[in-house]
Amino acid sequence: MVETIQYEPIRELGNVEIRRYPAIIVAKVMDPEADSFSLLYKFITGKNSQKVKVQMTSPVVSQKIAMTSPVLAETGSMAFVMPKELTLETTPQPLDERVKIALIPSRTLAVLCFSGGWSEKHFEKETDELLNELAKAGIKTKGNVFTMLYNPPYIPGFLRRNEVAIEIEETKK
Repeated sequence: MVETIQYEPIRELGNVEIRRYPAIIVAKVMDPEADSFSLLYKFITGKNSQKVKVQMTSPVVSQKIAMTSPVLAETGSMAFVMPKELTLETTPQPLDERVKIALIPSRTLAVLCFSGGWSEKHFEKETDELLNELAKAGIKTKGNVFTMLYNPPYIPGFLRRNEVAIEIEETKK
């Protein structure tokens, strides 16, 4: 069974759940031209400094990042969450320079769950619903919306667990 990040549910706003996540270590690729999934898969299957396999965890995190001006293009990132027993010091170092190890501090996220396959249109629809619900509640966001994908591609779309999420300013329970 695949390890999944444990979080603390805080409250619900319609279809949106507010959650508190612990700090996590990720292996990430920020190169929009790279096959991010393949690079990360190679890293966890032994293409690393210790030549060890790293247990697969979920979710796989993917993000569209709006660039600051004057650059108008967008780029993407993908990250695999490392098992909770690994730290920055004990996580094997990638052999491919496009793969980076990073610490994501503890944070509060607003999350909207949905099923089905991933598509740009589906992402935009769910993102609109998430952001509209937060706006109605007067909750301020930080950063960009990202996806968290929990299932391998061979799982039928109607059985897949997907989420769109965004960091929010701290809220009271």
